Amino acid sequence: MNYSLISMEIAVVLLGLGLLLADLWLAPPAKVRLGYVAAVGLALIFGWSFTFSGTPSALAFSDMYVLDPLALYFKRFSLLAAIVVLIMSVGFAERIAAGISEFYALILFALAGMMFAASANDLAMLFVAMELITVTFYVLTSFQRARLASLEGGVKYLIIGALSSAFLVYGIALIFGTTGQLNFDQIAAVASKYEDNKIFLLGVFFVLVGLCFKIAAFPAHIWTPDVYQGSPVPAAAFLAVGSKAAGFALLLRVLFTAVPGITNGWNHLLIALAIVTILYGNLCAIPQRNLKRILGYSSIANAGYLLLGVAALNNAGRAAILYYLGGYLFAVLAAFLVILIVMNDAEGEDISVLAGLNQRSPLLAAVLTCALVSLAGIPPLAGFFGKFLLIRAVLDEAANNPACYWLVAVACFGVVVSIYYYFGVIRAIYWSKDPPVLSPIPVPRVLGAALVFCLLGMLYLGLFPNHLVETTQDAVKFWAGR
Repeated sequence: MNYSLISMEIAVVLLGLGLLLADLWLAPPAKVRLGYVAAVGLALIFGWSFTFSGTPSALAFSDMYVLDPLALYFKRFSLLAAIVVLIMSVGFAERIAAGISEFYALILFALAGMMFAASANDLAMLFVAMELITVTFYVLTSFQRARLASLEGGVKYLIIGALSSAFLVYGIALIFGTTGQLNFDQIAAVASKYEDNKIFLLGVFFVLVGLCFKIAAFPAHIWTPDVYQGSPVPAAAFLAVGSKAAGFALLLRVLFTAVPGITNGWNHLLIALAIVTILYGNLCAIPQRNLKRILGYSSIANAGYLLLGVAALNNAGRAAILYYLGGYLFAVLAAFLVILIVMNDAEGEDISVLAGLNQRSPLLAAVLTCALVSLAGIPPLAGFFGKFLLIRAVLDEAANNPACYWLVAVACFGVVVSIYYYFGVIRAIYWSKDPPVLSPIPVPRVLGAALVFCLLGMLYLGLFPNHLVETTQDAVKFWAGR
């Protein structure tokens, strides 16, 4: 077994264990700064990941684990997200009564699960990676146990998560029971024999439902706004970005590596899932006043947009998913950074708190505005080009499946609706009637650097998309011809 292939995951786990050991000897003020130590450690691992570039795809642990360009893309994505979330956690530390080192460590353990998910090539590995992510988020979402909203969000996440895990396990059992295989490549080799087997098809459907929980897509999406609202801000940010990306990594592996033939036959089901998810997320966001709930419903809608790339059934769609996630990373983290700095508690998360923000802190106002504009899909930011790539991929498939035109129409309608509620927030920032006279908002230096980093990321990917487009195309080219 080649343990060097999982060296990045081992390094992340050891870093998390090191934080827990350091917690035993450090004074409370020093424990807070462990978040910066963890962020620096992840930055080193992120740089180390580029030493694997250009190497041929490799399998390990009885072919359960694969290291290829797609896995490397998602690992780097998760590492980058975790670095920003750890920096965010340091700024949030004063609101956590006890256990800040454990909070950092749980973020690292969730990250390890996301990195394993990126390399999953077996249903057993898929389940273990998903559970590692989910169980850590059970704790992270309810970490502020003195807040009723945090406990409520944690319980809802636990109940829906347990239900989705049950679907996943039952689906895996049905697939293994009919084929006798767990490995994705081995399932693909025999799947054609079982395309008319109702038990096998039911197993694949149950696995799909279980994965919909991770990406906050219909029919396992109802937990999202309540959990986002109740969770600590760093946990909600990592859940919105890292967990969703891990879910799509697993979804792509299952649908296009393990059961590509069945996936092609389920194109109308995938289109329906995307349509319902887009409509639900966007329409339910309209009456919301809590900014974290708006981002929760936005997360559902964005899962629907990302499902366009799945429903397209082509490599252009799969590459578009990866690009869209890149822009989504910077926009969502930027929005949660502003929430962290401006809004101190659940009662202060109403968008009315943003009144006069452009006068109190032009930087925060500009970053939040750009984040919302990017999420709405307006040029020249990254979100526009991501939606363009997804819609183009679906239109390429429309000649073979006219239902794709309906999907594009719904996606465009969703964009129009999202502009309405996103710009409701922007209106509160710049054009509130009689904004209160408030003092300037100080922005800590490190958090300010993270804000600028996210802002530059949105602008760079929107204005100069070619490099990331080429990277995403290379990451999915092994599916060509399947």
